[in-house]
Amino acid sequence: MPEALFSPQSEINEALLSSTLLGHGLPSEAEHHLWEASLFYHLDEVAEGHLRQAEALAPEHAAVLIGLFRFYFYKARLAEALEVAQRCIIKAAEVNNLSSDWRLVRAGDAAFGCYENTLPRFFLFSLKGYAYLQMRLGRTEEGRIAIQKLLELDPTDKIGAKVLLRVLEHMGQDDD
Repeated sequence: MPEALFSPQSEINEALLSSTLLGHGLPSEAEHHLWEASLFYHLDEVAEGHLRQAEALAPEHAAVLIGLFRFYFYKARLAEALEVAQRCIIKAAEVNNLSSDWRLVRAGDAAFGCYENTLPRFFLFSLKGYAYLQMRLGRTEEGRIAIQKLLELDPTDKIGAKVLLRVLEHMGQDDD
């Protein structure tokens, strides 16, 4: 997967994307468009055009969804990033054989506690992105519910949901 598009700062690392479980079945032409999007990241319209072409070729492929999410997220197009985060949650639920409603997912439904398991981690990171974006868009109660679900599924907090919870708890407080 293209490193420039999937930067080291991202929540879902390159190992997750290059996993045979999530990278399997990506048409080579779609992968080419993801690569081109990474090369032209600085040119919004060009990069987005390549992402949309990859999406047309593989609309529900995890690598394409993650590429779209990251593009919108890092371009501060948060409402669009949230839409893609929701699609990522649905895809992650599907590949993990979970309920399509993340609120109904329980800790025992997948190996959420084993950080090395790519597919459950994809679900957790998708939900974390969703929670964060809800907070950034002012939907703090929805963000709080998603964070609580993350902590239920990942009680050892390997993905850092407690950081979001602390931010949420301090939102609106003065920095005295």
